[in-house]
Order: sequence, then C-alpha cells, then structure tokens
Amino acid sequence: MSSKSSAVANDSGLRQRTGLNVQKSSLHISEVGRQRDKELDTHTDYEFGGPWGVAAIMTFFPILMYYLWICLWFYDGKLVHPTSTEDIAPFLWRMWGHIKKDASPNAYAWKVYTGNVVFQLVIALVMPGYSQEGLPVPSLGYKTLQYNCNALVCLYATLATAGFLHYFHIFRLTEIIDNYGHLMTVSMIYGFGVSLLTYIHAIATNTAIRMSGNFVYDYFMGASLNPHIGPVCLKMWAEVRIPWVLVFFLSVSGACKQYETLGYVTPNMAFMILATGLYINACAKGEECIPQTWDIYHEKWGFMVIFWNFSGVPFSYVYSVVYMASHDPTKYQFSTAGYVFIYSVILTAYYIWDTAMAQKSHFKMQTQGTYKFRKTFPQLPWNTVKNPTYVQTEHGNRLLTSGFWAYSRKPNYVADWVMSLTWGAIVGTATIIPYFYSIFFIVVLLHRCTRDFERCSKKYGKDWVQYCDIVKYKYIPYVY
Repeated sequence: MSSKSSAVANDSGLRQRTGLNVQKSSLHISEVGRQRDKELDTHTDYEFGGPWGVAAIMTFFPILMYYLWICLWFYDGKLVHPTSTEDIAPFLWRMWGHIKKDASPNAYAWKVYTGNVVFQLVIALVMPGYSQEGLPVPSLGYKTLQYNCNALVCLYATLATAGFLHYFHIFRLTEIIDNYGHLMTVSMIYGFGVSLLTYIHAIATNTAIRMSGNFVYDYFMGASLNPHIGPVCLKMWAEVRIPWVLVFFLSVSGACKQYETLGYVTPNMAFMILATGLYINACAKGEECIPQTWDIYHEKWGFMVIFWNFSGVPFSYVYSVVYMASHDPTKYQFSTAGYVFIYSVILTAYYIWDTAMAQKSHFKMQTQGTYKFRKTFPQLPWNTVKNPTYVQTEHGNRLLTSGFWAYSRKPNYVADWVMSLTWGAIVGTATIIPYFYSIFFIVVLLHRCTRDFERCSKKYGKDWVQYCDIVKYKYIPYVY
C-alpha cells in the first residue's frame, strides 16, 4: 500500500481503506477465503427451479422467440391468440406454417450464420491484441489466465469486410433482415449444439466443475468453466463477437432496407444504429475489463449462456428494428422534442454504464497490480477512480466503495436496463413487442442480483454486511 493508504476503524471493527497503489498492490487470498471459494465451487442447491425449471426454460424460450417474431412480421406487431377453444388447433397450424415457410434452416441461413461464426473465430485467433491477465481462478489453484483482447481490431476488420461485400454486391446487408426467421432458426440450432459439444468435451477431458449429477440441469448450467481454442477464451469470444456483431448488423440491415424502400433512414432507425454501435464498441474497446467480470470468472459455459449469446440476444433484443424495417414510419415517428429526449437518455445511460463498468474493472486490475491505461476510443471521463475507497475483506478481495459504486451496488445494471428500455421506446406505442427486451432484462437482472448477493454473502460474511452498510442502495441511489 502507498503512504496515502490508511485503515479506518468503523463501528463494527472492520476496515475501509483508501489510496490504492496500482504498482505494488496485489491480491492475497486468505485460508478462510480459499475455503469459501472451495464451497462456492461445489454444487449445493438447484437454481432456476432445478431440472424441471431449466427444461421448461429451454423449451419455452425458443417458442416465445418464434411467436414474437411471427406477431411482428405477419400480424402488424399485435399479440395474436386463439379466439376460442375450437381455434386452438388452426391457430397452432398457422404458427407452424409461418415457421416452416419463413424460418426454415435453409442453406442460405447456414452459409451466412456459419460464415460469420467461422470468420469471427479465425480473426480472433490471428489478429493482434492487448494481453490482459485475468483474476485468479480458485478451481485452477488460483492460477491466472491470459486473455488476448483483440475485439476492437476484429470489429474494424468486420466493418471493413462487410462494407466491401456490400459495396461490390457480393453480400448485400439488406439480406440479413430479409432472412431474419431463417437465421434465427440456425442460431437456435447452434445454441443447442454448441452447448452439447461443450458439455461432452468437459466430461471427456475431466474438466467439469460444480456438477449436480443431473444431465438436464448440468447441460443448462454448463460443465466447463474455462473453455479455450488456442489463445481464444470461448466464453469471452462468444459474449462479444457473436451476439453484438449480429445485433449491430441487424440494425444496419434495417437501415439499408429503409433506404432502399423509402430513400432515407428514419431518426428512429438511426437511433438503433447509434445504440447498438455504442454497445458493441464499448464491449470491444473495453474488452480487457471482461476477464474481471463474474461471467468469465465464475459462470460456467452452458446452455444458459451459450444459447443466449448465439441466439437469444441477437434475435430478441432488436424487435424494434424488425418492426421499423417493415412498417410505415408514420406509425412510430416522434416530435423533435421527443427525439432530443430519447437521444439524451441513451447517451446519459451509456455514459453511466460504460464508466461504472470501467471503474470496477480497473479497480480489480489495480488490486491485482495489472492495470495499464489502454488507448482506445472513446475513453470517457471518470472511467478510473483515483485513490479509491474500499472494504478490505477477510477473504482477501476488496469491495469498491468509490465512484458510481459509492451510491449503488449495481449502477451498471440500472444504466444497462435504461438503455434496453429506450430500444423499445424508439417505436413509441406502435407495438409492445420491442419492449420485450427491457421486460425480460429486468427479470434477468433482478434474479442475477439475487444470485450475486447470495454468493457475496457466503463469500465475504460479515464483510459483506459492512459493505452493505456503506453502500446502502441496491440499484437506485436514495430510492432502493
């Protein structure tokens, strides 16, 4: 610790420190911490309703994705349903007819989706990047893994390649939105298939961790913690390179479709390009922060994460783009004041989300002694807290109590959810379906927070109680 560091006694006798020395500071896990980590890496309780609950999720969610797409594409965004018991069978037959005709896994969809997956994997393997050390992994004897963070250069390569293919009519970007249903089905097959292959590989190589012994549940939660292909961490690769590339290019495709049919791009569609562009660029420019997150450090790579990355995110987050690409702009246009407001909201929420995520990740790097300033664009003001305050835990970790994290335990979640709300609000009240993202997302975030807070309570014990006394609000400062 630097000379500025000090231990301040608080009411419960625990300590809060300030003045982190980024050069000499390092992470030391106590014996108590090691025992708690061992307990957390052992399966004890079922989540998500156990085997029956996860089976229901894996069955219901793909059906829901098909239903919402059909309502948007064929029924003007209305939530259609059987009008009587006699209409149930004809209704289901009509639904199946739409899927069979317009969402079949045809050769075109396989070519495009597989082409993107292979391209993203190849450039991830060969492109230069920024080397970032991850957090110590308890199941690996607290070994740290190295991550080649080249998402930003890969994003530029993807943009250049897509522009070239579109300009020379080799692959027109408008085709993406036109083949939405077909691509969605292929993405679902990838989600189920990659989950199974990853599970089998973990069992075959004896790298499975935190197993329950129930195949359905373990398939959903995952068996592998650190799957790699060469230098590429598959969890981090799939989290950034697959969903957000598809989300962004679906928005671009919608804009191209509008330009071809209307002769211009609406401010609403331009908003979605901005919103999705900010998101994918943030993930790419700050990729070195991702190894510090729970997704990489603790969450296993199973269906829950894999299906969501390969299919759920790209094909359920941009329903507003699907609607706008196929409907008259007069149905969702705003006043000038309305556009100023929603653009202001997205930019404000993005700033809080981006900087809050950076503050916490940079703090973890400072604690580990691995933080270096990375020159990427845009680097927003206040993305790193100088002389941060924190709670030193008996476990050995430190809990940040500075920056945005002084006011809320999950400021990034609140900002992230506000952004998701604007992705639906950009179509106004034309249809409720684009709001699915924000409705579903808040359920996921609240459940995730519950899991996270329970894990932290077990991991840190009385230190977590002290942290909660200092940072009183879970989400919204001075409210809740």
